[in-house]
Amino acid sequence: MPSPEPLHIVGWDIGGAHVKACLMRSGRVVDVAQWACPLWQGIEHLVHVLDIARARWPQLVSATHAVTMTGEMTDLFEHREEGVQRIATALADTLAPSAAVALRFFTGEDSWCAAAEVGAHWAHIASANWRATASHAAQCIDEGVLIDIGSTTTDLIAFRAGRVLGTSRSDAQRLASGELVYQGAVRTPLCALGPRVAWRGVEMNVMNEFFATTADVYRLTGELDPAHDLHAAADNAPKDRTATEKRLARMIGLDAREASSDDWLAFAHTWRARQVDELAGQLRRVVAAHSLSDTAVALSAGCGDFLIADVVAQAGPTREHLRYGVDVARIAADALPGTDAAARWAQVCAPAVAVAALLDTGLR
Repeated sequence: MPSPEPLHIVGWDIGGAHVKACLMRSGRVVDVAQWACPLWQGIEHLVHVLDIARARWPQLVSATHAVTMTGEMTDLFEHREEGVQRIATALADTLAPSAAVALRFFTGEDSWCAAAEVGAHWAHIASANWRATASHAAQCIDEGVLIDIGSTTTDLIAFRAGRVLGTSRSDAQRLASGELVYQGAVRTPLCALGPRVAWRGVEMNVMNEFFATTADVYRLTGELDPAHDLHAAADNAPKDRTATEKRLARMIGLDAREASSDDWLAFAHTWRARQVDELAGQLRRVVAAHSLSDTAVALSAGCGDFLIADVVAQAGPTREHLRYGVDVARIAADALPGTDAAARWAQVCAPAVAVAALLDTGLR
C-alpha cells in the first residue's frame, strides 16, 4: 500500500499589524513567514496576505489550520467580539471554502473550536496567542518564564510543571498583572517610554508626538533585523541613518545637524536603556508573583529578543537563557530556507509555531 500523505498543519497568528504563519509537516517546522498586515485599514489587507500565503504554500488547500489572533483589538472593529468573528469569517472564506479543509481556533486552556463555534467562544479566542506559546514551552521545559518581545508588545508568562501559571486571561487582566507590557522593538512610539530622557547630561522633557518609534532606536544601534522592519517610519521618510537621526532629534526639539552621529547613537542607547529598565521591572513583578525559583529559565521569543539578555540581567538573578526557535520548536531537516533560518523565523513567529505544534499533538 502507498504511504499515507504526511499531515500538514498551518499555524496562524493574526495580529493587528502582522500575520505570522508556520507550515508544519508531521510535527516539524518546514517553513515560517511573516507579512505586514495593517488590519486597522481594512479586512482586505488580511485577505491579501492569505492569498500570498496560498501562493507560497500549495499545501494550504489540503492542510489543517490552527489559528490564534490579536487583531480583534484594532480600531477597525466596533468591539473585540466583532473583530474575532470577522477575522474568523475572512479565514474561513479564503482558506476553507469547502468542508475538506479543517479550520480550528485556539481558545486557550489547550482547547479548540471550529469556525461555526467562534461566536460562542470569542472571548477565549481573543488575544490568546501568548498562551499558545507558553503552553508549548511548558510541554518542553520544567520551569521558566517566557519573554516574548515583539514589534508592538511584550509577553511575560510564567510556567511550571507542564502548565501556564497565573489566572490572567484577557489583555486587560494581563495589563494589570504585568504579564502584558505594551512596548515592542519596532512600532512603539518613543514618547511611550517615559516623560523625560537624558541628553548630554540634562534631563529633557519628551515631546509627546508620534515623531519616532523604537525601530529608529534599534536601527541606529544595529540590532533590528531589516526583515522585521516592515512598517513605514513615523514621518513616512526613509529609514537610512540620516532620516533616523532626524526623527530622534525631534523627540527633544532639536535638528539632527545640531549633534554628531556619535551623539545620536549615544541617545539611541539612552532610549534603549529606558526600555530595558521598564521590561526588567515588569519581569521582576511576574517572577515574584509566581514564586519562580532561581533555576527557572528565561525563554526568549520575538523580533526583539536581542534585548532579553540585558532585561534578564537587570531583573536578576542570573538565569539560563533558552531560545524558543532553537530549544522548543522542532525544525525539519529539509526546512526552507534552511534549518538555521527556519529556527530564526520560528523565534520571531513563536505563537504561529506553537498553535501548529499544539494542534499536531492533539491530533496524534
